[in-house]
Amino acid sequence: MGKHLLIAAIAALCTSFFANAASQQWMKFHCSNDTTKINQLLKQGYDSKISSPNELIVFYGNLLLGTPYVANTLEGDNELLTVNIDQLDCTTFIETLYALTRTTLNGRYSWRDFTNNLEAIRYRNGRMDGYESRLHYICDWIVDNAHRGNITEVTASLPNVRYKVKTIDYMTTHRDLYPALADSATFASLKSFEIAYRMHRFPYIRKSDVNSKSIKERLKSGDIIALVTKIDGLDVSHMAIIVADKDGKFHMMHASSDKKKVILETDDLKETLRRNRNCEGIRIIRIKH
Repeated sequence: MGKHLLIAAIAALCTSFFANAASQQWMKFHCSNDTTKINQLLKQGYDSKISSPNELIVFYGNLLLGTPYVANTLEGDNELLTVNIDQLDCTTFIETLYALTRTTLNGRYSWRDFTNNLEAIRYRNGRMDGYESRLHYICDWIVDNAHRGNITEVTASLPNVRYKVKTIDYMTTHRDLYPALADSATFASLKSFEIAYRMHRFPYIRKSDVNSKSIKERLKSGDIIALVTKIDGLDVSHMAIIVADKDGKFHMMHASSDKKKVILETDDLKETLRRNRNCEGIRIIRIKH
């Protein structure tokens, strides 16, 4: 290959590699040492030699215990790739765990690789392109990321699976709660995505069944769970991971709005779900190796 052709090929590869990655000018960091903190976390993960996605997600979850719960950290005048490991809500907790785990599975330990993976899980087709490109609904988040091979949903393969049919349109029917939707073009664009989720059918496990032997045998420590809600127009109201204790009982680890930090619930999973009156059951998701 000639010199000029080689340079052109390298340039094409670089362009392809960064095509779906937000440039640093489109990122928003919480503080100046965020990149250092991310690198330190990734080094701990890399040094752990853990190669199982589920084990890694629990490993990183334990490192983030006590992180303050703060809602709406992704909101702003413009859509930016927000990087904030110091303040988490239930969804950004899961996305952060995914990005840390995926980066480690790829044998990488750089904050830049982390942000690429964060963008890949948070946005439609893995690319940030405005407010409406963010995967706001968990049903959309699951479908899009499963299609691209980031995750797999195992709910439908479990015993006693049930199915629910709902029209997912909470955001556009509660437009006043979302400042970004004051813009008519953004509103129309998001509404067009909601159309795909009219009478949307999805699997779930009733919360009364999660403690059955047949279900517990199929769950794994480190599974991501999405709490199916009774709220009209909404599919999922909360996300967490489950962690098995020494006796094999599962507990929920999550960014708790009540406790205002990332916690591991002392009650078992069934009792934690029982206390949540709006929760009907769970969906179970795993990071693909």
